[in-house]
Amino acid sequence: MNVIMDDHKQFEHEVPVLIVGAGACGLSAALAASDAGAEVLIIERDKVPRGSTGLSTGLIPACGSKLQRAAGVADSEEAFIGDILRKTRGQTNRPMVDKLVQASGGLIDWLVDMHGIQLELCRGLRYPGHGVDRMHGTANRTGAELQDQLLVAAERNGVDLLTSAEVVDLHATSDGRVSGVRIVRPDGTGEDIGCRTLILACCGFGANPDMIARYIPALAGAPYLGHEGNKGHAIAWGLALGAAVADMGSFQGHGAIGNPSGVPMWNTITINGIQVNLAGNRFSDESAGYSEQALKVLAQPEGLAWNIFDQRGHDLACTYADYRDGFKMGCVKTAGSVGELSAVTGLPRATLTATLADVAAMTRGEKQCPFGRDFTGVPPLEPPYYAGRVTGAYLHTQGGLVVSPEDARVLDGAGNALPNLFAGGGAAQGISGGGDSGYLAGNGLLTAFVLGAMAGNAAATLARGGQPGR
Repeated sequence: MNVIMDDHKQFEHEVPVLIVGAGACGLSAALAASDAGAEVLIIERDKVPRGSTGLSTGLIPACGSKLQRAAGVADSEEAFIGDILRKTRGQTNRPMVDKLVQASGGLIDWLVDMHGIQLELCRGLRYPGHGVDRMHGTANRTGAELQDQLLVAAERNGVDLLTSAEVVDLHATSDGRVSGVRIVRPDGTGEDIGCRTLILACCGFGANPDMIARYIPALAGAPYLGHEGNKGHAIAWGLALGAAVADMGSFQGHGAIGNPSGVPMWNTITINGIQVNLAGNRFSDESAGYSEQALKVLAQPEGLAWNIFDQRGHDLACTYADYRDGFKMGCVKTAGSVGELSAVTGLPRATLTATLADVAAMTRGEKQCPFGRDFTGVPPLEPPYYAGRVTGAYLHTQGGLVVSPEDARVLDGAGNALPNLFAGGGAAQGISGGGDSGYLAGNGLLTAFVLGAMAGNAAATLARGGQPGR
């Protein structure tokens, strides 16, 4: 994966806006660029575009959307920014946070009103760190469903999509301007395509063990449940062109991935669910956040835990298609008593009984949680009980190329914009700070969509000879 420097390279075909990657970032960039009147080509490695977006729940946090206002949810930019700053402890790119939040509500309205994406405001499940209901998603809460709608919208907008084509090299001139890309097909044949502007929307480096070992050594050997195409190519190309990178130790973990089903079960914790290790003991504040919980679960014996919840958590989780499918497959155990719960999970009965009694006392205000969880107002766990065995994993990285918060243009170490290179989504620095605890649910898709739309509009302007507003 190289950058080939050649001031005299000629291309048989050239497009004004070329995008690498057909996930949320690439498709939103394509929609914005085509809205601005530019001819757009997306190049996608896979035969059927899925990527990190397709593997997600497809939930986009936003404040001030028409959907949020129609539901009577009182929210504001200040409140959303405050939630992000609290989750990251202020260790984040503040100008980028401000810009993303300010654009978030309008982004949802644009997707719904302009491009027919069928979104709704998600009620009943408030992810850790969000002060109000601001998640927007499709009916079944799946990224694949969202991805399919975006693909339909792109086709309707006349966007060209080239699949089963992997970008392996960039062509550039001596002044750092990208002039084109080299693609390779599955049969080994190659082709060069020229471009006036390039948008890198090909996510991060979660599937690159060498980069993980270098930048996030705590994850070396940890289960990875992200897309196999996330090899860090965008970051490598950017570095070769003189770009700056930031927050390379940042990632989204997940501390409740069904084992061995792979079904995400964090939503079972949010009302009154708890998490215990194989000895039957709680070991953390399991409600604090699913990202930082990953390493805590992996540190337990065998890297396993059990989510224990009741009918409330089960009913809420059933609003998500992946959980419903997992339940039908028998990935979740049910029990009418603590004794039955011990039998179906293999957890020691005496310890499990004591743990549940302690939790009940905490919900009554008779005890304090040793890990700091606030059980005030949390309903007590009641039979029938439900339990799912889980492990920890990481889903995608959050560090990447530094980009301008005004137009998603890639910047060098001095803050100067590279001539015609843009980036968003997992290819760009996110807003989660430097580790795992700063990830606020949905902020991966927030950066993907807003930076994608921003990059698409700016690239279209630059491609026709203008200068994006910065």
